[in-house]
Amino acid sequence: MPQQRRLEPGSPWIQLSTTAQDWKNADPELLATMLGQLHLIRAFEETVLELAGDGLVHGPAHSSIGQEGGAVGSIVGLSSSDAINGSHRGHHQFLAKAIGHVSKGRLDLNDLVNDELQDVLQRTLAEILGLAQGFCRGRGGSMHLQWFEAGALGTNAIVGGGAPLAAGNAWAQKHSGTSDITVSYFGDGATNIGSVLESMNLAAAWKLPVTFFIENNLYAVATPVAEVTAEPRLSARGLGFNIPAWRVDGMDPLAVHLAMLEAENIMRTGGGPTVIEVEVYRYFHQNGPYAGSAFGYRTKEEEADWRARDPLERVANEMAKLGLMDDAKVSAVREQAQKAMRNAVAELLEPDPDKPGKRRIRPGLWPDAGFVDVGLRGDASELNDVRVLDPITYSGECESRKFVDAVSGVMERRMAEDERIVLMGEDIHRLNGGTNGATKGLAKKYEDRVLGTPISENAFAGLGGGMALDGRYRPVVEFMYPDFMWVAADQVFNQIGKARHMFGGDNPVPLVLRTKVAMGSGYGSQHLMDPAGIFATAPGWRIVAPSTAADYIGLMNSALRLQDPVLVIEHVDLYGSLDQVPAGDLDYFLPIGKAALRSEGDEVTVISYLSMVSHCLEAIDQTGISADLIDLRWLDRASLDWETIGESIRKTNSVLIVEQGARGTSYGGWLADEIQRRYFDWLDQPIQRVTGSEASPSISKVLERAAIARTEEVVAGLELVRAGRGGQ
Repeated sequence: MPQQRRLEPGSPWIQLSTTAQDWKNADPELLATMLGQLHLIRAFEETVLELAGDGLVHGPAHSSIGQEGGAVGSIVGLSSSDAINGSHRGHHQFLAKAIGHVSKGRLDLNDLVNDELQDVLQRTLAEILGLAQGFCRGRGGSMHLQWFEAGALGTNAIVGGGAPLAAGNAWAQKHSGTSDITVSYFGDGATNIGSVLESMNLAAAWKLPVTFFIENNLYAVATPVAEVTAEPRLSARGLGFNIPAWRVDGMDPLAVHLAMLEAENIMRTGGGPTVIEVEVYRYFHQNGPYAGSAFGYRTKEEEADWRARDPLERVANEMAKLGLMDDAKVSAVREQAQKAMRNAVAELLEPDPDKPGKRRIRPGLWPDAGFVDVGLRGDASELNDVRVLDPITYSGECESRKFVDAVSGVMERRMAEDERIVLMGEDIHRLNGGTNGATKGLAKKYEDRVLGTPISENAFAGLGGGMALDGRYRPVVEFMYPDFMWVAADQVFNQIGKARHMFGGDNPVPLVLRTKVAMGSGYGSQHLMDPAGIFATAPGWRIVAPSTAADYIGLMNSALRLQDPVLVIEHVDLYGSLDQVPAGDLDYFLPIGKAALRSEGDEVTVISYLSMVSHCLEAIDQTGISADLIDLRWLDRASLDWETIGESIRKTNSVLIVEQGARGTSYGGWLADEIQRRYFDWLDQPIQRVTGSEASPSISKVLERAAIARTEEVVAGLELVRAGRGGQ
């Protein structure tokens, strides 16, 4: 018989509940503050449901009624510099943090709502209604509530989407030398989402002060937890990552508070992350003013049992036992909360003149329609005073430098001057510079700022996003291959790319994402894409694609200065190339909206980027065609050099867009559409394009070559343009 030994988790897993003595020991001011917050949140949510029932809430109204105890109990002890983020059902979390901020952590039940707190209630309601005075200027609505000043990082409509961002915020807190913590709230469904589990692993490995706070309300929309997991005690998720975990009755706010204090002690003393699961119950359906029983997935008896455990009544009853509360005082607290909400509504609504007995939102409170695209990106004013040097016109002393050495060299220079820059990615701290040498020498000089990550793009990309939004660091994230963006697509596109605009247009997101195109290297269909076409159609991102080492230096310096997320695309074909760069100069910038004219002619405008620029030069030479060759450098909609493009098209009246990768995800499709909209009257023939095939490049050397474009395909494209000009 084999010997067996029962293994135990490395961290404790605790069921915590309160005793009568705990309530006696509790600070009466703490209990009063919890009761006040609970009533304010309840009155707020009742108002939201009332307005939703009247058709005045555009979009969802995810009520937190019944779940207030978890948010209030866990947040009431936090400071303003502690941070939270939350889920689509996050009104209670946001309000608990905002109320705590303006009240400095204490409420007077005899004078519950002062002017500052009234403003918080009104602005939060205005945001949910989509109005300009909301915290996110009406863009966030019910599911995207943010107030950085209060430590509310933003609620999130993507299930589990906030967990990586919270880990990034916690990284910034830890490495800034504070004892602050971050709490990430999400529901039962998110515990099965990869981003949450990946973030738990990363936070545990790096000992980040973040609580993964699970509000287990027992249902997704209508599906019970027990149907979707074999372990419905969801705090067990933490044990697999050696994270201490607590399981608590979320209808008992004091129990939640005591569990949070224990978790805080671990996090604030460098012990790493924690998990808290609270069992709560949403009294209403997923969205709107109807009970779940109305939809048949739970019974009225079950709902009544949970309502009998209401957190508002629990706190009031326990305070009454201690002689701190009576029915009249509770009624007075509730009336103050309801009056505050009536006052907020009165400021936002008015009688509808066209519908007697109905109300409408005051017309003057809506955002101006012209605000729709404002804040997709910053204004790039941070580049106003930089030293610009364009290598194409530079006539000073030069030196030879390999492209890949320019990559590592300019990063080393910037890291030496800016301690905020932090690099992260797979194996970038090993192999003397990662798999291609692009971070050569950096780990030895800046060990604490060159972070080798798990194979976990969703987590570390989102962690970088959280760091960027925090503002104390400038993360540079590396995806070893661009295809890996798909496993991090939520963080890259839904979170990082949309954050500035979604939360009102003001928040900087200073993040650089580096990746390399590797077509021709034999790595096959899941490693060799060109990401430019995907990112060009995603809001918020800027894109640079340098074709020379000298350009790389200037473009990377600009990317690291910008307050926007910037995708920096490299190409393995260029890494080993030897270029001429300004001697001893790693400090110049290439501005936004400045392309390079690599050759001049009058028969065709050829537009390209990355390694295909050199293939275009070869093809132009072979065909003898007279061509303007525009090396774009900047690829995103906001940064393209339309002046150079337009001037060339008005001269040549023909366009050939050249790229290497697959036609389906191509950058040129978007660009061709935009060019014909802007310059249709100047075009004498259809815009022609050179791309790879429809298929992704294969492992087979022959099939890979057939799937991508090189000089031969550009030659064919030029001949097609020449034929379209009548053979001139």
